[in-house]
Amino acid sequence: MPSTSSARRSARRRHRVLIVGGGTAGITVAARLRRAGVTDVAVLEPASTHWYQPLWTLVGGGQAPLDITRRPEASVMPRRVCWIREAAASVDPEARTVTTTEHRTIGYDHLVMAPGLQLDWDAVPGLDTAVGHGAVSSNYSFAHAPYTWELIRGLRSGTAVFTQPTGPVKCGGAPQKIAYLAADHWRRQGVLDRIRVVLVLPADSMFAVPVWRRALERVADRYGIEVRLNSEMTSVDGAARRLTVANHSTGDEETRGFDLLHAVPPQSAPDWVKHSPLADPTSPYGYVEVDKYTLQHPRHRNVFALGDVANLPTSKTGAAVRKQAPVVVANLLAEIEADPKGERRDLCRYDGYTSCPLVTARDRMLLAEFDYDLRPAPSIPLVDTTEERRDMWLLKRYGLPALYWHGMLKGLAWKAG
Repeated sequence: MPSTSSARRSARRRHRVLIVGGGTAGITVAARLRRAGVTDVAVLEPASTHWYQPLWTLVGGGQAPLDITRRPEASVMPRRVCWIREAAASVDPEARTVTTTEHRTIGYDHLVMAPGLQLDWDAVPGLDTAVGHGAVSSNYSFAHAPYTWELIRGLRSGTAVFTQPTGPVKCGGAPQKIAYLAADHWRRQGVLDRIRVVLVLPADSMFAVPVWRRALERVADRYGIEVRLNSEMTSVDGAARRLTVANHSTGDEETRGFDLLHAVPPQSAPDWVKHSPLADPTSPYGYVEVDKYTLQHPRHRNVFALGDVANLPTSKTGAAVRKQAPVVVANLLAEIEADPKGERRDLCRYDGYTSCPLVTARDRMLLAEFDYDLRPAPSIPLVDTTEERRDMWLLKRYGLPALYWHGMLKGLAWKAG
């Protein structure tokens, strides 16, 4: 592990491959590059803690402690990778440089963009000041996920509202999962019939893939959840415990009270990415423009992007990163090994695979796996993942975290969804 001083010295030089972001996508690519024998790889990442965020839903549902979702960043950084402990502030793809918030300029031959996304708490009036206090929480922050469980456990009657914003969010099934976990807990406590559960979703259906949409509709019916489609929370008053919901189909707005609110903030690319030459001009959220199959920037062949920051028509999940990382590494190697005339071998293609583990009860889960065309893409032979299963819940709670820490972040291939 480099010392702070060595990291700063390295920031004054050029790197063969510079990876912006040391989260799931950045570390996975760095590990795979090292296993492929690529030298002079640097990761630009200011955080000292690495989080396994998929378990935050179970933290909020009272099924996992927060501590098992984090490890020191130093423990996941691949060996012989230069860790630059600073944050990116801008990128100049023509000069092939990234400038940090410490005003250091880092040169690169090849760039991998993996800084993730940002949570725009202030995009919904009142949410930034309300979350984490009173009756408002969100599993989208490690600071608030344990509070979600505190609120769920303490509610015995009243109205519970679960919201999802318009636009791409990380783990698109998470806003629904916590509603099901809460309803299951209240059912087991014998109080569900005294609690009105409202699920506010911006899309015109509960899920894009029909087989899982029908399954989730049955789950919502089982718990008596009121599902409001084409709707979105537009403001919240945490102190008064009131929120406003807009119906985008009719243009109507409704103000209602609540006794528990689980709110998902709007999300977008980091501000510096939005304002960079790499941002997709067609994306209102500022995500990086890439070819959806090769994950290569269309105007800068030495730039690739993956994970939450890439503007791809698929769900932003860790499972998607697991499929994207080998494609990025293979195609980056093709660029590195291209001859002076620019000729190179055929590029690998990403088919849009993603996976949404949909927890529907404290011991049951659906596993939705699909591609760009919304076709089911199962990865576990002889297992029907369209049905609620306990073994799938065990995979979510115990199997996937182990595979993440000991397989994915080590640059190893594995096949479970």
